[in-house]
Amino acid sequence: MSMALALIALPVAGTGACSSSDESVQPAAPPASPAEEEAGRFSVQLGPRPYYLVEDMDEGELKEALLACSEGPFERTDFSIGHRGACMQFPEHTRESYEAAARMGAGIVECDVTFTKDRKLVCRHAQCDLHTTTNILAIPELAAKCSEPFVPADAEAGTPASAKCCTSDITLAEFKQLCGKMDSANPDAATVEEYMAATPKFRTDLYATCGTLLTHAESIELLSDLGVKFTPELKAPEVEMPYEGDYEQEDYAQQMIDEYKAAGVDPKLVFAQSFNLDDVLYWLDKAPEFGAQAVFLDERVDTAEGYEEAVSGMQSLADQGVKIVAPPMFALVTLDGKGAIVPSEYAEAAKAAGLDIITWTLERSGPLAGGGEYYYQSVADSIDNDGDTMVMLDVLARDVGVRGVFSDWPATVTYYANCMGL
Repeated sequence: MSMALALIALPVAGTGACSSSDESVQPAAPPASPAEEEAGRFSVQLGPRPYYLVEDMDEGELKEALLACSEGPFERTDFSIGHRGACMQFPEHTRESYEAAARMGAGIVECDVTFTKDRKLVCRHAQCDLHTTTNILAIPELAAKCSEPFVPADAEAGTPASAKCCTSDITLAEFKQLCGKMDSANPDAATVEEYMAATPKFRTDLYATCGTLLTHAESIELLSDLGVKFTPELKAPEVEMPYEGDYEQEDYAQQMIDEYKAAGVDPKLVFAQSFNLDDVLYWLDKAPEFGAQAVFLDERVDTAEGYEEAVSGMQSLADQGVKIVAPPMFALVTLDGKGAIVPSEYAEAAKAAGLDIITWTLERSGPLAGGGEYYYQSVADSIDNDGDTMVMLDVLARDVGVRGVFSDWPATVTYYANCMGL
């Protein structure tokens, strides 16, 4: 366990919720002892946030049920999936973020996978996000290697500040020199310092002083030690493929699987993901032991036409061997005539085709008073307070029947899942 996590140890929350309006400074959970860590087993610690959300719910049977189980005990559950770790408060895809997610009871933790200039696999949400998720711009010799250097905002021209730094711009050795930070950028920045200092107010920089970046192989070792399962996502390359003329998409997809094989990981513990259906079909064909539970991440629903295509083509996915589909939350729900959240056509079509469903991403929207924006867009008229997080989660679990939920703060999903016996 890293020193960064050890320094923020606090006891588990009691029965009441923290009523402070500043959610960004809620403490993280305490670390495991060395003996517990080595065994990959430790007590689940949820901290105050789930209690805050339950207390904030409208009165009703669901709130009563969730209050009734406030004392636990709480156990790890595969229903709770750490989205980039626990990135509401820890820099995403860092050792510290993964450790926090495991401590919060996430049974599965995500490493988004991309590659460096020397074709080494690393954990980053996108191939070209180093300028927003790390301190690369503050290191002149590495910033000089970025695809696009930092350019300050120009008010007269109406152009925002910008930069583009990719893992494929640097070698693995150079990548390991970087510190992870909260994913953010200030479009009005005149300097690099201003550009980097833009963390959303519902998150925090308290634990982002220098997040430890990981290779994909290191994430496998860490998550194995923590005793959780794996959900690696093969990210779409932002460089021309084949890379440097001979590194094909299939090579990339196979390399990710090969690292689990090299580590001796049981394929049943791995939920490989991709937005590219061809990647999933490749795994089904070339690595069927992993492809059997590969996840097709469905972003077609971002347009009306794509949503209809997804609904009508659900059986086709199943016929091609896909077993698990994963759209964003809004695609799975809608409002009925009384304004209640209910399963959508997409959800019904997936179930009719025999597909399992995973969804993303709870607690990525910030405070919900404004309707929750992207992730709640299909039910925004019913969303008006943070407690509605639990209402959405309940509909997804009990009515839609999802098998797991990605969250930026896994403790919330862990609390719900334990209360409901998931």
